[in-house]
Amino acid sequence: MNNQISSLENTLNIMSGIIWGPITLILLLVVGIYLTFGLKGFSFFNLGYGFKSLFKKSKTEDDGEISSFDSLMTALSATVGTGNIAGVATAIFLGGPGAIFWMWITALFGMATKYAEAFLAIKYREKNILGNYVGGPMYYIKNGLTRKYHFLAYFFAFFGMIAAFGIGNSVQSNSVAQVLSIEFGMSKIIIGLVIAVLVALVIFGGIKSIGRTASKLVPTMALIYILGGLFIIFTNISLIPEIFLLIVNSAFTPTAATGGFAGASIWMAIRFGVSRGIFSNEAGLGSSPIAHAAAKTNNPVKQGSVSMLEPLIDTLLVCTITAFVILIGDTWLTGINGAALTTMAFNQGLPVIGKYIVALGLVLFAFSTIIGWSYYGEKCAEFLFGSSVSNLYRILWVIVIPIGATTELNLIWLIADIMNGLMALPNLIALVLLSPIIFTTTKEYLRNNEDR
Repeated sequence: MNNQISSLENTLNIMSGIIWGPITLILLLVVGIYLTFGLKGFSFFNLGYGFKSLFKKSKTEDDGEISSFDSLMTALSATVGTGNIAGVATAIFLGGPGAIFWMWITALFGMATKYAEAFLAIKYREKNILGNYVGGPMYYIKNGLTRKYHFLAYFFAFFGMIAAFGIGNSVQSNSVAQVLSIEFGMSKIIIGLVIAVLVALVIFGGIKSIGRTASKLVPTMALIYILGGLFIIFTNISLIPEIFLLIVNSAFTPTAATGGFAGASIWMAIRFGVSRGIFSNEAGLGSSPIAHAAAKTNNPVKQGSVSMLEPLIDTLLVCTITAFVILIGDTWLTGINGAALTTMAFNQGLPVIGKYIVALGLVLFAFSTIIGWSYYGEKCAEFLFGSSVSNLYRILWVIVIPIGATTELNLIWLIADIMNGLMALPNLIALVLLSPIIFTTTKEYLRNNEDR
């Protein structure tokens, strides 16, 4: 059995290496750079408008199911997950400190990508047979591009439907089970079953239930984790310039093997920095526009501006805090990986309570990601098979949670990586093909709303 798992891991490693090879990573970065320049730096210079749009009500009655704030919280609930705890630790473990620099680069240009995705989600959304608004890459491919590109919509929906069970489900429950079993001796299967029951109570209420839960859970969980991390950082503030230089230097020079750290090449720093950055903020995957399509607004620019806040909050804030806490001490040199590494680092910086902050953060982050991604996967399945599949998908979603909690971590991460890459490709193609509409409409909006 162990030989079979090892053989499967080797095969998946090869596939992951191909899918997350130079072509995909270059595409993700180049598309983000292209959109940033095409929008003339809109994502850098209009962050204030994005924050203001969160709470600004339209003068007219807008269509949609949930508020812009709830749509952002739903999207953040799916992105602020174990990628911020376990994903950052894995990036450092595999790519060295330099991986964090490439996570930052991915996030900076990912803001324009996020803007474009949510913009198109509102512009090309449609109503399903139940009268609810649905959208995302499959819809802006179908409604925005000519028929010869429609196969990309089905390609995205298929891989999105499957990817959800990895990135948004089993990876999350697995990371929670790993930490709680190691730190508190809890049974992994019990952990998985408890999470499954709690998730079921939320997701069977649909997007409004998910949005309400996310709008309360996301700010609470983020505040607890951020305050704990900032306390450790400010306690060791004299080390921060040195750590910043270590991150930047390691991004362009190989990191030597030290202690339990095996060393990392420049390519490994780029590969794992970008892939874990995408895993964390999902810019380019095409997942979050599925949530933004349900927002109560008819203004694509407004919702796009709200969406571009995600990489700022998720990667440039939360992931950076995790990275600095890990690099402040010597825990990253011990050879420990994943959430266990972050737990050790927090416990070193905040003895006794550090591990509880990570455990609570991990549980809340993972729970919110599971409910957010359940909606993404469900809408992909609905696009392929119709609205009648929703309840079946939700049932399968709940069943997979305890299975993920008791499965080998490396295998799950590999599957999640592969699925992420496959769903990103059709979305990136659509973003480029539809970019002239994004640029033109945004330019006109800025010209006509200078006092926004």
